[in-house]
Amino acid sequence: MAELATIARPYAEALFEATSSDLEGTAGWIGQLAAIAANPQLLQFAADPKVSPEQVFDLISGLLPQALPDAGKNFLRTVIDNGRLAALPEVAAQYLELKNAKGGTSDAIIYSAFPIDAANLAEVAAALQRRFGRTLNTRVESDPSLIGGIRVVVGDEVLDTSVKARLEQMKAALTA
Repeated sequence: MAELATIARPYAEALFEATSSDLEGTAGWIGQLAAIAANPQLLQFAADPKVSPEQVFDLISGLLPQALPDAGKNFLRTVIDNGRLAALPEVAAQYLELKNAKGGTSDAIIYSAFPIDAANLAEVAAALQRRFGRTLNTRVESDPSLIGGIRVVVGDEVLDTSVKARLEQMKAALTA
C-alpha cells in the first residue's frame, strides 16, 4: 500500500487549487474533518462493507460544529467514495503546508517544560523568525521531560536548546 503522504498529495493540491479564494476558511473545515477522521472507531465504521458512503458522510457531517460549505461537502464525498478517509489528516497537513508556502509563513511548535507567558512568547517568536528567516505561526505545547529550555519544530527543522538535549550531548561526549 502506498504511503499516506503519497495518497494525500493529489487531494491536498486539488483542494488548494479549488479553494484558493478562501484559504483560511478551508483550513478551518479541513482541520475539523482531519480531527474527526483520525478517530479509529470512525475508520472502522467506514470500512464496514454494510455501511454506505452516504451513512459515513452523514455521520461525519453530524459531528461537525457547523455546516460544511459546498466545496467541503464535495471534497468529503470524494474522499469517502474513494476510500481515502484514513488519509484525511495527512491531506489537511499538506494543505496547510501549501497555504503557508503561498503566504510565506511556516507553522512552529514550541515545546517547553514550563508555561510561557505572552510577553516572553512574543520575544521568542521574534527571535525564531529572525533565526528561520520567515514568518512563523507559533503554538506552544508543554513537555515536562525537557527539564528546562525549549525545543522548536518548524517543518522538518528542529532547534533544541533544552536541558534534556544538552544532557544527552554531554552523555554522548563522555561515553565516546
